[in-house]
Amino acid sequence: MRVNFTVNGRRHEADDVWEGESLLYVLRERMGLPGSKNACEQGECGSCTVRLDGVPVCSCLVAAGQVEGREVVTVEGLADFAAHRSEQHPGSGCASGACGTALDRARRWEAGPVGEESRNTGELSPIQQAFIDAGAVQCGFCTPGLLVAADELLERNPEPSDADIREALSGNLCRCTGYEKILDAVRLAAARAEETV
Repeated sequence: MRVNFTVNGRRHEADDVWEGESLLYVLRERMGLPGSKNACEQGECGSCTVRLDGVPVCSCLVAAGQVEGREVVTVEGLADFAAHRSEQHPGSGCASGACGTALDRARRWEAGPVGEESRNTGELSPIQQAFIDAGAVQCGFCTPGLLVAADELLERNPEPSDADIREALSGNLCRCTGYEKILDAVRLAAARAEETV
């Protein structure tokens, strides 16, 4: 089957997708977006977390056919997604799923043909920069899923408590860091966002 959906603000088409193929497989193998990691393939580790219409999901559990006509944001698109929120929804964010696939409301995200050059300016999203500044990255395997989950949390709750952060990241496993620096990074991103308001 053919699946048409939007990834990181651009329309994409995946051909010859078989019924049991996961969104994770399509992103990594067919679209060349290796940020989402393939680890457990059971939705237990969170390494493959992406946002589907604004909501964090384990892409290994989503059948590719389920994303027909929908919006996917991967770790590769976090910087553009953060810029979109800042420009189009200052101080409020998109709220989970509010932007969905309404591309007319997101002019910066206007879909272009496949292969069009990215708008990426080399800048990182605030959560990506906070992870670096707080030293929250070790081997990096879990980092993409943690970044996507943390980004969604901060959009939904700009002033999260430690309990809120732990709950939002509870579906993401890390074997290296002990989590404290990850929590520090989310706190840092929240504090920086508060300073700019």
